Amino acid sequence: MQVVVGRVVRPHGVRGEVVVSPHTDRPAERFTPGARLGRASGPGLVVRSARPHADRWLLRLVGVTTREQADALRGVELTIDAEADPPPEPDEYHDRVLIGAQVLLRDGTVVGTVVAVEHGPMQDLLVVAADSGREVRIPFVRAIVPTVDAVVGRIVIDPPEGLLDDEGGTDAPRRRDHLS
Repeated sequence: MQVVVGRVVRPHGVRGEVVVSPHTDRPAERFTPGARLGRASGPGLVVRSARPHADRWLLRLVGVTTREQADALRGVELTIDAEADPPPEPDEYHDRVLIGAQVLLRDGTVVGTVVAVEHGPMQDLLVVAADSGREVRIPFVRAIVPTVDAVVGRIVIDPPEGLLDDEGGTDAPRRRDHLS
């Protein structure tokens, strides 16, 4: 099984460097020179050099030397083998564990199912396909998500007033505290 550790956003400069949005808490470990990264189609990629840039990373990849080659990688998800991915720290979860989990309120009311995890610069958001048919973004912070049962695939939430209302959800204000 492959684990997504980043996504190529766009080329940077004219010498083949790419901007990568990391999907890992340890980008310095994932993007070290010599690291082998997979992708859905085509041969794997090898990191030649990497450096942080704001909340993203700039990578030079072996064999990618022009802006056009870098642009061809736009949108590519970079992966590693799950076997090489060490277990997370307590209270940290891989996206693959969260996606598909049932989301419930503390009283047991079913809210929906996690369909994606959005990684933002301030915090992560659980994207939930609500039983009402809407898509709701829930800040993945301990105050709102007190319980994650990865074994059973169940997440219990305690949302603030308005988060699940028709006017709330996707436009709810972002909180600054981060779970992990």
